[in-house]
Amino acid sequence: MKKWILAAAISIAISGCAHDVKTSSSLPQGVTLIETVGVSDAVSIPYKKYLLENGLTVILHQDNSDPLVHVDVTYHVGSAREVEGRSGFAHLFEHMMFQGSQHVGDEQHFKVVTEAGGTLNGTTNTDRTNYFETVPSNQLEKMLWLESDRMGFLLPALTSEKFEVQRETVKNERAQRIDNQPYGRLNERFNQAMFPEGHPYSWPVIGWPEDLERATVDDVRNFFKRWYGPNNATLTIGGDFDEMQTLAMVNKYFGELARGPEVKADPKTPVTLDETRYISMEDKVHLPLIYMGFPTVYARHEDEAALDLLANILGGGKTSLLYKNLVKDGFAVQASVGHPCQELSCRLTLYALANPASGTDLAKLEQKINDSIAEFEQRGVTDDDLQKVKVQFEADTIYGMQSVKGKVSTLAYNQTFFDNPNMVASDLARYASVTKEDVMRVFKTYIKDKPMVVMSVVPEGAKQLIAKEDNFTPVTQSVADVAVTGTENVRQITSSFDRTVMPKAGAAPVLKVPKLWNASLANGIEVMGTENHETPTVELLIYLDGGNRLPEIEKAGVASLTASMLNESSQKRTTEELAGALEMLGSSISFGATSTQSYIQVSSLTENLTPTLAILQEKLFSPGFVEADFERLKQQEIQGLQHQESDPNYLARRAFSGLLFGEDTHFSVQASGSVATVSALTLDDVKQFYQTQYKAGNAQVVLVSDLPQQQVMSELSVLEKWQGSANKAEALPTFPTLAGGTIYVIDKPGAAQSVIKIGKRALPYDATGEYFKSFLMNYPLGGAFNSRINLNLREDKGYTYGARTGFNGNDVIGRFEATASVRTDVTAESVTEFVNEIKRFQAEGMTDKELAFMRSSISQGKALEYETPYQKAGFMRMIQRYQLADDFTEQQADIVATISKDELNQLAKAQLDLSSMIMVIVGDKTVISPKLEALGYPIKEIK
Repeated sequence: MKKWILAAAISIAISGCAHDVKTSSSLPQGVTLIETVGVSDAVSIPYKKYLLENGLTVILHQDNSDPLVHVDVTYHVGSAREVEGRSGFAHLFEHMMFQGSQHVGDEQHFKVVTEAGGTLNGTTNTDRTNYFETVPSNQLEKMLWLESDRMGFLLPALTSEKFEVQRETVKNERAQRIDNQPYGRLNERFNQAMFPEGHPYSWPVIGWPEDLERATVDDVRNFFKRWYGPNNATLTIGGDFDEMQTLAMVNKYFGELARGPEVKADPKTPVTLDETRYISMEDKVHLPLIYMGFPTVYARHEDEAALDLLANILGGGKTSLLYKNLVKDGFAVQASVGHPCQELSCRLTLYALANPASGTDLAKLEQKINDSIAEFEQRGVTDDDLQKVKVQFEADTIYGMQSVKGKVSTLAYNQTFFDNPNMVASDLARYASVTKEDVMRVFKTYIKDKPMVVMSVVPEGAKQLIAKEDNFTPVTQSVADVAVTGTENVRQITSSFDRTVMPKAGAAPVLKVPKLWNASLANGIEVMGTENHETPTVELLIYLDGGNRLPEIEKAGVASLTASMLNESSQKRTTEELAGALEMLGSSISFGATSTQSYIQVSSLTENLTPTLAILQEKLFSPGFVEADFERLKQQEIQGLQHQESDPNYLARRAFSGLLFGEDTHFSVQASGSVATVSALTLDDVKQFYQTQYKAGNAQVVLVSDLPQQQVMSELSVLEKWQGSANKAEALPTFPTLAGGTIYVIDKPGAAQSVIKIGKRALPYDATGEYFKSFLMNYPLGGAFNSRINLNLREDKGYTYGARTGFNGNDVIGRFEATASVRTDVTAESVTEFVNEIKRFQAEGMTDKELAFMRSSISQGKALEYETPYQKAGFMRMIQRYQLADDFTEQQADIVATISKDELNQLAKAQLDLSSMIMVIVGDKTVISPKLEALGYPIKEIK
């Protein structure tokens, strides 16, 4: 365990590493070894760092624990590199990078990676854009081919047509993630007030709508020329690979690419406010929200760690001041404090959602927050404050190393922004060295009596609830004459080899399926486990059959509320005392409930497993069930449910489930219940449900640990006092007859998008029968990014940010569902495309190419399924819950390899009958109704 423990001498961890620049004769020509960081006694990530002649930084981290690799290309460009009036380019360009390049066809990036059994994505923030893939290890060369082609040869394939489609896709993304979401515009409005005019953080990453309209294809071309050179990028590869072979491939594909314009870091100019700025916004929300922020420093500033600790003390959980003064006392249903940091600037933010039971006047909440800040100054910093944050930071660092992706992301981040991948140990040392005096000093320097931004978000028509009248109005930003400069000397190279030839995959890797063990506790509880030595951690999950379907329908939500109560006080200690004890261990214990089961999730460092299980025993066997906790949690649950009423996705899910399974069954009500059912619950209902649900006979355990079976079972003996027999399974209710072909409309005036759901009741889950085979059948229709439906509605038409179809089932019920959030003006057109695609697929089935794609993608993707402890636990739970054979994945692999196209197409005919499907649409009825009526389907409105 010593290598994982934060020792006093952790700061010397770097001293044993080689940092000399070295050009070895064994390295490919043009590749220079910059440094080697090996395994040390401190928490660290071993790697080798190289530099190509064109300036590309290459970082290699070897981890052969699973047969996979994670490839990350991070470009040091985000929205902060944009200029006024030209926002959204960085994010828009991220979309363009998936549209094919000179030697990679249109839509091929997703197809190639998915067919290889991999996953992929790209993300953009203010300061960087990254592109990443996780694939079986034999597919590495193919990933390097893809990434190098878009780095060096994107422009010849960048057309006006692709640009227009992706601009529409970005508009859809903005509508779905921002304009159609409660509080969705909060951050962009807040940043306008926080940062001075022209500051690169004053506009949203996704861009202002008018700026997106202003963009041209030439602007996008120039953005690529300016920022996407290899000298502004870091290529990080982690996983199971041969180092020298990988370096040779990297040099082959990336080494000849031309160096781009030189890139300099933007200045880290301190952000200051001359006075407190008040702004407000009316929104389609239920609960008023106050959001406050102080400008502070920038990422890795010497005061960042102390400010992080300050934020944790003020509002970092159940031991914080804001929780005590706002949530515990009933003034807010949520309250939190954070210190998000970016390359150029950080800010300390505080927010609270008003609790209507105590009034919704945000001026009172602002005062409560300010009183809590003042209380901190009087209270000061305790030893426990420092210790719990330091322990939690170390634990989070270790948990972050459970996946190759997590380690690669850390290396890439540190290299991109600080030119040093090796900062894990020094980060731990930073937090370990923070003193009480440091926290008080940064409080006085950046927070006490300092101007801030205070934003009120209130329901439409409730302007009287804002904290204070607005005293700040953002200026109309100027529009830069030129979107991008500095591209004059960029040249397009001609490759020295034929890049149109896609590399072949290497030999298929050997799957490393977890070796499982089975045992039983003395009281009969089944335990399934596996030994995993990648990190010194324990992941323990206890599942209890029942959940929301256990109580009568009138008490829907009691499973969730009982779980929330078990997350509170015990008979021995308060909620705050238990939370503090777990924080000191770097552990977490979480009770929860779903529609079919309750569960307990325990995460612990191995060295702290014994005291963590002692706390579990206390919470599970002697819950406090305090009346004040119950009333507070019940009120929070009710407010959360009322808040969901403003979410169109929730409205669509609720209506769809109600139509499929009947309003009076458990299957139509989510685990948290409804406002009506939760409002009627009492503490006695919770106590009764606890007695019915939390019995040993209902429980099963899965566990992933670095400890041997015998030792783990000894630790789990604390559960052997648990008694009680299993509950009997209830008979299924009678479900309603569906009015197939009917459109049900829920009116949401002013909605930026329409949410569409089309489907029917379908098969319950099975691992090797018709359900599994239907999953295979659906894959080319709507189960992958490059499926027919998504390519049609997103890539070809620009109607949506994403569209999909799928089968979803549990042990007793299932459904087929096609869904998308689409532009309001093309709601009817989207329904038509869904219908046409499903009809065509049902009638004609999949093609030979689609069959081959499905087989390749699903069979090779198995290599990615067992990497993290949580993935291993999920695998075991499937075996346990559905009583599957330990080798069920091998049986699935046989089916994937041998099932015929005819059998799959017959399933399509049987399962995709549109005449038996209903359609639910949530949108602005006045806008969407005329075109919907023209489609000729019966239409009913749901109030």
